Amino acid sequence: MSGVLHANKPISEPRFQKEERFTSPLSKLHTHCTQHSNCSMDVPKDQFSTLLDHGLYSSAQILGCFAVSSTSINPETSPHLKAESLVLFGDSLLREKEYRRAIQMYKQALQYHKILPKQSAATPPTTRSSLSASNRSSSPNSFNTSAINENEVKFKIATCHSSIGENRAALAEMEGIPSKSRNLEMNLMMAKLYRNSRHTRAAIGCYKECLRNSPYIIEAIIALAELGVSAKDILSLFPQTPNRSGRPPFDHFDSSRWLQRYVEAQCCIASNDYKGGLELFSELLQRFPNNIHILLEMAKVKAIIGKNDEAILDFEKVRSIDPYVVTYMDEYAMLLKLKSDHSKLNKLVHDLLNIDPTKPEVFVALSVLWEKKDERGALSYAEKSIRIDERHVAGYIMKGNLFLSMNRPEAAVIAYRGAQELRPDLRSYQGLVRSYLALSKIKEALYAAREAMKAMPQSAKALKLVGDVHASSTSGREKAKKFYESALRLEPGFLGAALALAELHVMEGRNGDAVSLLERYLKDWADDSLHVKLAQVFAATNMLQDALSHYQAALRINPQNESAKKGLERLEKQMKGVDPDAPEEDEDNDVDDGDGDQEEAELL
Repeated sequence: MSGVLHANKPISEPRFQKEERFTSPLSKLHTHCTQHSNCSMDVPKDQFSTLLDHGLYSSAQILGCFAVSSTSINPETSPHLKAESLVLFGDSLLREKEYRRAIQMYKQALQYHKILPKQSAATPPTTRSSLSASNRSSSPNSFNTSAINENEVKFKIATCHSSIGENRAALAEMEGIPSKSRNLEMNLMMAKLYRNSRHTRAAIGCYKECLRNSPYIIEAIIALAELGVSAKDILSLFPQTPNRSGRPPFDHFDSSRWLQRYVEAQCCIASNDYKGGLELFSELLQRFPNNIHILLEMAKVKAIIGKNDEAILDFEKVRSIDPYVVTYMDEYAMLLKLKSDHSKLNKLVHDLLNIDPTKPEVFVALSVLWEKKDERGALSYAEKSIRIDERHVAGYIMKGNLFLSMNRPEAAVIAYRGAQELRPDLRSYQGLVRSYLALSKIKEALYAAREAMKAMPQSAKALKLVGDVHASSTSGREKAKKFYESALRLEPGFLGAALALAELHVMEGRNGDAVSLLERYLKDWADDSLHVKLAQVFAATNMLQDALSHYQAALRINPQNESAKKGLERLEKQMKGVDPDAPEEDEDNDVDDGDGDQEEAELL
């Protein structure tokens, strides 16, 4: 496709068929320039273009200083040469990431370009620069008068604005390019800018235009799925020209059938049909074993729905195939934190810092690592991840989690809402419900929980969320019981709902029911939170020896379990005949809070 920025192209050395014919490109250009009188610049633009094409941006930038200050170019008689020099200089600055300087050069170039129509028709034509050398279409009005393409320069200005987070300015530049003149890369840029500016309909239009050009623009497929476009609508955009065998390219027998499956999987995930999405991804994985992208997508979904052990295995498999992957590694860090696997978490963060310390995932992972040691420091890392990429969902989730643990539920609500606006998933709903309950805003909590249930009608975790809100008030306990039981019918192995239902039994004085329920789960689950809950029930019914064995079992599984540590301290006092509540009532409250956090952590 035409119109691709040099900065995005891999730099490839020129190929030569026979060794004896090799001549240095620079020496050939020197000969060319001395032979042609139209190289009236002190710095021939061909030399400049060669430096850029070979990735020698620093030299090109210094050369640019000479080119734009040259007295051999008269801006009044040869504005086209001045414009060309400024654009080439801008290109060198863009590639060195000096975006504001590049913008200035490009804008000056466009000012000189505007002088051109005033010139007489006798103005000698110039050779086209590297800007339009790579098969780019010049606009008709600039033909034979300038080698710069006004639309491409505007696109480069927009690229610079976008790179420094100035979306509105970038969009203004892009809207100045006529829609018929936009190439694939321009349409993709427009789509992203519209999406960032929350102009959903316009963004969908641009993403669709990209897929009409090529069905393999994967980021357009993902974006359209997240923006609520159906799989059927996305697939209808794919070119339907018959292939050599005479069949349409996306029928059942075609080799591109996998792309159809991929579209369907992304649409399932975007509509919170996690089960359907995982099934489709599993099918794709059979055809593409060890596909890192699919493994990462599956791991992310499993992390969202609380299949933590499976997600960890997928992340570990990815790291064994490619130890330099950064994508979604912050999600992996959160799971390691929940598992209290501090040695793996330390190693992961160390590796990520060595791979690329500029990525948002690295700062979320740092935030996870620092959460216990320094919550303020952890918060600043989470905020840095969002500054790097304002669409980084994990950054908002982490920020919400930190605000909740710092007892700042109002700020947590804002963070979780930020995550939800970008891509609503189970974790942002869970965070909102916890935040509203902490604020005693039962009505808002119930609304958020019901919103989750509406979005995920087949999710046991969404049902549990509604139960949690009802369980927060004495009058709602019977309703809560029904929701927890419904969740367990839908997903019998859902430990979070079993723990919540057991807690409800204890509140209502049905300790025997709580014990029998939890013991049923012990057969299949070696889980520390399950042992903690059983220990608490036994301690409450004065079965201290049973309580002791379950606290010890919990600490064998997870030596870092705070609820088990604190519960054990209380139990030891009870066993000595000391009232654990009398001297340290506050600490007792902490135990209960810690247990609640532990339950929520299981879900998250």
